[in-house]
Amino acid sequence: MAHRVVVTGWGVLSSIGHDANTYWQNLAQGVCGIAPAKTIPTDQLAQKVVAEVKDYDPLKYFDERGATPMDRVAQFGVVAAREAIAHSGLKLDGGLSEQTACIIGCGVGGQSTQDENYKRLYGDKAKRLHPLTIPKLMVNAPASQISMTCGLRGPAFVVASACASATHAIGLAFHMVRAGSVPVAVTGGAEACIAFGTMKGWEALRVLAPDTCRPFSRDRKGLVIGEGAAAIVIESLDHARKRSANILGEIVGFGMSADAGDLLSPDAGGMLRAINGALNDGGLAASDVQYVNAHGTGTAANDETETEALKSAFGAHAGKLVMSSNKSMIGHALGAAGALELVATLMTIKDGVVPPTINYLGPDPACDIDCVPNEARRMKVDAALSNSFAFGGLNAVLAVKRFV
Repeated sequence: MAHRVVVTGWGVLSSIGHDANTYWQNLAQGVCGIAPAKTIPTDQLAQKVVAEVKDYDPLKYFDERGATPMDRVAQFGVVAAREAIAHSGLKLDGGLSEQTACIIGCGVGGQSTQDENYKRLYGDKAKRLHPLTIPKLMVNAPASQISMTCGLRGPAFVVASACASATHAIGLAFHMVRAGSVPVAVTGGAEACIAFGTMKGWEALRVLAPDTCRPFSRDRKGLVIGEGAAAIVIESLDHARKRSANILGEIVGFGMSADAGDLLSPDAGGMLRAINGALNDGGLAASDVQYVNAHGTGTAANDETETEALKSAFGAHAGKLVMSSNKSMIGHALGAAGALELVATLMTIKDGVVPPTINYLGPDPACDIDCVPNEARRMKVDAALSNSFAFGGLNAVLAVKRFV
């Protein structure tokens, strides 16, 4: 028996808000979180703009003993998960904690811990490192810390598939709840990748924009690295109804594919298979979908290829389709991006407001789907897709609907 899967809680920590409501209000108003980096030295960086979680104080969320074993990435994940669980009203008692999964996306793990310790080791010639170095930098730390902090004793693991990590994580959690493996899951993504060494690596790829992120715009110059976390609580519809939960939306489909081609160049065919997979899995016709929360990185190749894939998938309906890229405001949070964007997609359906693609300078003929330039648009959305397409050719797409 396939269960319907509904969303009953969300939590966010981002460059434009430290909670889900602030995040959404700023997204809808086109507030940009991209600015010169403050948490790392920039004198040796060619590209100095990022989308940091500004004014983040771990002692607002943890006591010193609780914060010490966690890298910034795990702290972000715990903050978002706590908010999502509180928002859902879920009480993890009566054995429910042992039936609740914790599936989290994370691309690169504790980069600040790794950066600091490599500097001590290679630069300062330290003889030994901090004993918690490995537990803090391991990529599965966000899921482990969320499970321990929130008391989740069901299946728990991290999915690492670069920029598609969170979407893959949410898709797998969706499959588990739909199949009846667990009645409840806490899922999403966390990333805190703004470290000096990581940024130098991104610089070497020559995909970073020098000023800001302009998805689908003419004269776009690349992506901007971001950070943050988002979590959602999903439940079978039966479980949510039994406890009279407030239902925020429904996940209906999930599609995955691999390009099996180039490590860096996106492939429209791979994207198309993931999009069609999500539509078919969700029982959606192209004409059922009004909105796509695009992957929309702001690189020349990605935006053009994503447009090509959407036009192939939606055919004549692509002319009526609306899409936008949250990365124009929150940067590219890599392993957390899919979760931040899925929350925005659910909020779009709930409130009937499509957030804009800001920093838009004018049309690029190769990106000729309506991308809601610069100002939000009020419109009814009943069904939407959230796209994530990762380096390495790993594609993941979620389909969501208004709950009725």
